[in-house]
Amino acid sequence: MARVKGAMMTRKRRKKTLKLAQGYWGAKSKHFKMAKQAVIKSGVYAYTGRRLKKRDFRRLWITRISAGAKANGMNYSTFTHGLKLAGIEMNRKVLSEMAINDKAAFTALAEKAKAAL
Repeated sequence: MARVKGAMMTRKRRKKTLKLAQGYWGAKSKHFKMAKQAVIKSGVYAYTGRRLKKRDFRRLWITRISAGAKANGMNYSTFTHGLKLAGIEMNRKVLSEMAINDKAAFTALAEKAKAAL
C-alpha cells in the first residue's frame, strides 16, 4: 500500500491559521510561525474578554442604578433591599435602562422601595 504524505493537510492547516491572522501587523500576518503564536494569543485575549464583558456590564448597570437611586434620595443597597422587600424582581439591566430612559417609572419604583422599608 502506498504511503500517504501529509502535504495537503499541512497546507490546509497553515492556510487556516494565516487566514485568521489577516490584518495583523508585519510578519505576524505573513509567516506561519509568528502567525500561529499571534492567533493563539488573540484567542486567549478573546476568551478572557468574553468573561470580562459580563463583569463590565454589571458594573455599568449598578453605577447607573446607583445614580438613579441617589436622585431619589437613597443609595443603591437601600434601593435594592427595598425592591426585594416590596416583591419587585427586576434585573439590573432593565433597572439601569429605566434609570436612564424612563425616569418617571424609576421614581415610582423608588417610592415603592421606600414604602417597603
